[in-house]
Amino acid sequence: MTTTTERLNHERKALLQKRIRLIVAITIGYNLIEAVVAIAAGTAASSGALIGFGLDSTIEVLSAAAVAWQFTRKDPERWEKGTLRVIALAFFALALYVGANAVLTLTQAVDVEHSTVGIILTALSVVIMPFLSFAERRTGRELGSKTAIADSKQTLICTYLSAAVLVGLLLNTLFGWWWADPIAALVIVTFAIREGIEAWKGDACATSVGVLLDDDEGHDHP
Repeated sequence: MTTTTERLNHERKALLQKRIRLIVAITIGYNLIEAVVAIAAGTAASSGALIGFGLDSTIEVLSAAAVAWQFTRKDPERWEKGTLRVIALAFFALALYVGANAVLTLTQAVDVEHSTVGIILTALSVVIMPFLSFAERRTGRELGSKTAIADSKQTLICTYLSAAVLVGLLLNTLFGWWWADPIAALVIVTFAIREGIEAWKGDACATSVGVLLDDDEGHDHP
């Protein structure tokens, strides 16, 4: 016979899984729009940083889609390892592209034009992405889902990348410092590689990037 506690636990688990599906659906929708706008604006301004930012958004879509797919399965836990591997590969792809783009920008001294659209888009992402990351990470931790936690960190890294591109665009516009955003992007690469390694190993619960917005860590783990 199913006890009241077991029934409530089952209902809570189902609610959390539904919440994760909603969060990743919003993330996918936003990132699709972000990718199209960023790539178009980057092409118009000859901005490798903006184009890279748009391509990064497509990687975030892949990561979120992998989590969404997992939680449509009858037994999501069974697919956790494979989904983590997909997320890890997304981290590595992000690091590879952003790193290569930053190096090329630095070595070729690319002349980036001012982009009002790019500044507005990246500023919006700096505001929106942390909330999506925080919501998914808290839900994933309560559910005990490593994939949801790993995907939330992917979203958080995209926030850092948004901030780096925004600062680069502003410095280029205000002072003509074209080299600012590729330098900042190289910092993001180190975070992406670290999180990719952790996700590949299946240890997505205690890495530094996730802790940066974790103001209640001590309350969740007595």
